[in-house]
Amino acid sequence: MPLFNLTDLRAVLPRHSRLIGLDPGEKTVGVALSDVSLMLASPYGSFKRGKLAAIAAEIQAIAAKEGVGGLVVGLPLGLDGSFGPAAQAARDWARSLSDASGLPAALWDERLSSAAVNRMMVGEADLSRGKRAAAVDKAAAAWMLQAALDATKG
Repeated sequence: MPLFNLTDLRAVLPRHSRLIGLDPGEKTVGVALSDVSLMLASPYGSFKRGKLAAIAAEIQAIAAKEGVGGLVVGLPLGLDGSFGPAAQAARDWARSLSDASGLPAALWDERLSSAAVNRMMVGEADLSRGKRAAAVDKAAAAWMLQAALDATKG
């Protein structure tokens, strides 16, 4: 399945469908979920990075339970906006996950989402390092998905 740009993905979503935001890291994948009006992203959870079939099954289960119509996958561009090996890997993973899950997908720049969430959790929430590590993946996914929703709202 080809990857969409986010504006086109929003246009083909069935009415009242949600979007799943995914922040794929080396060890875990952070998951966020939009509301049905595509205005607000919330942290949803995280799971260990593993075989694509297992991740696709997990995404399909969330999609069925929550009424999801598409995926927004974080794209780790370089700080200068360059498209390096990590971005290529994320694009390939997003395309494969879209094919395996049957859900259309778009990529969204997620530069510094984890750093921003970590700063917020240290400065505002005063969470310990252990508690931050457990929460940062899903919060970074929500941060990225919220940025995507804000940039493409109609």
